[in-house]
Amino acid sequence: MVNDTSLIKKSLQIEYFSTAWMAFEFAVGLYSGITAGSILLIAFGMDSFLEIISGSTLIWRLKKESHNASEKEIAHAEKISSTIVGSVLLLLSAYVVFVSLFNLLNHQEADASLSGIMIAIASVVLMPFLTIKKRHLGKSINSDALIEDGMCNITCAYMAATVLVGVIVTALFNLWWIDSVAALVLVYFIASEGAESLRNGLKNKN
Repeated sequence: MVNDTSLIKKSLQIEYFSTAWMAFEFAVGLYSGITAGSILLIAFGMDSFLEIISGSTLIWRLKKESHNASEKEIAHAEKISSTIVGSVLLLLSAYVVFVSLFNLLNHQEADASLSGIMIAIASVVLMPFLTIKKRHLGKSINSDALIEDGMCNITCAYMAATVLVGVIVTALFNLWWIDSVAALVLVYFIASEGAESLRNGLKNKN
């Protein structure tokens, strides 16, 4: 494993920034979702919270590497992160499906949310940049975990785009069912990310 102090420092810096952004995204997404009654925005905010957990674990892993920890310790940290995050993402998917179907059956309507639109636009712009940086740094220090974390960011960009379409269509056309349908589309990204994380955790366990 390449142990370049400068590259690891840069990796930690990008991960600190990414995790801080996810904390902001979680707060705005959850607040916007609750005030607007939007399961789509709530799911987006909760996924950001899970990415905080994932990012924090990766920071822990990178710090271990910066302190010359053994590969066994680093692999153990990655296994724990993958298993926990994957399991919670799948539970979140089940929650979103249940609430979305409930809202569709009961004609529950979400209100428009300006803050939800703004945070989704910001994420669509920012996430690809983080993905490129993490992919480059991950290859430089031979860290599959950092590369995979970058892929979580591009998944977040897809999710933000879905949120953006759902919120804008709801605001412009007042179609009561759009929020729930868009949330069900979001489940595909959440569940795919969760299944991949869980597979990685179980694979590392063997």
